[in-house]
Amino acid sequence: MVNLKEIMANKTIIGLVLGQILSLLITSTGFSSSELARRGINAPTSQSLANYVLLAIVYGGILIHRGSGLKARWYYYLLLGVVDVEANYLVVKAYQYTSITSIMLLDCWAIPSVIVLTWLFLKTRYRFQKIAGVVICVAGLVLVIFSDVHAADRSQSGSSPIKGDFLVLAGATLYAVSNVSEEFFVKTADRIELMAMLGLFGAIISGIQIAILEREELRSIHWSSGSVIPLSMHTYTHAHTNTLIRRSIMTKLISVSIICALIAN
Repeated sequence: MVNLKEIMANKTIIGLVLGQILSLLITSTGFSSSELARRGINAPTSQSLANYVLLAIVYGGILIHRGSGLKARWYYYLLLGVVDVEANYLVVKAYQYTSITSIMLLDCWAIPSVIVLTWLFLKTRYRFQKIAGVVICVAGLVLVIFSDVHAADRSQSGSSPIKGDFLVLAGATLYAVSNVSEEFFVKTADRIELMAMLGLFGAIISGIQIAILEREELRSIHWSSGSVIPLSMHTYTHAHTNTLIRRSIMTKLISVSIICALIAN
């Protein structure tokens, strides 16, 4: 007879389940971003603001209640916030230029990026099978970009597929930097502090960026059900996706490299 407690204690099984949930949430986020871009709503930073506000409120409240000082320098969290906000901005911005299919595939560039970064900075060692998988992943990404070079004759390919592709690759690289940095902070600093400070600085940076880049765009939006529903869907799924990813890293259930691989599958 299968012991439920043993199953729940198995980190591999938990990781597999978590990966599938994350894949579903990320697909929902991608669909809503694509719908917003199709309707002419181009406000990438605004779509991610609620995620940082949620993190700041929940984990900031816990941090204040504990009354302890910061274990890491505040400017490290500021830099992490900049990287995380711009990663979200670049990937969501790409929906204006290329197709959701290309974006979802090219976002997997985060996998080889994470492998390289964890090998360089966290001294993680990988077996041949994982390295071979990364090579196959990169080969597939090259084919996607090559396909988009010749996408001018296809409908729904986006206004500028190549520009969109490189925005995704840049965003995925920043995602990798952000996630590896978070894993480093979890091992060297406080977990609750990481989430609280990332939420705080992410919200501040997002607010400044919205005021500079997206103020007129938000004013021009016609707030109908066609715009509110996709925006609400994006905000909800994006917040839950990021929270699940960071919680899994925080609790050390699975490493960031495995998270990226599970999401890609």
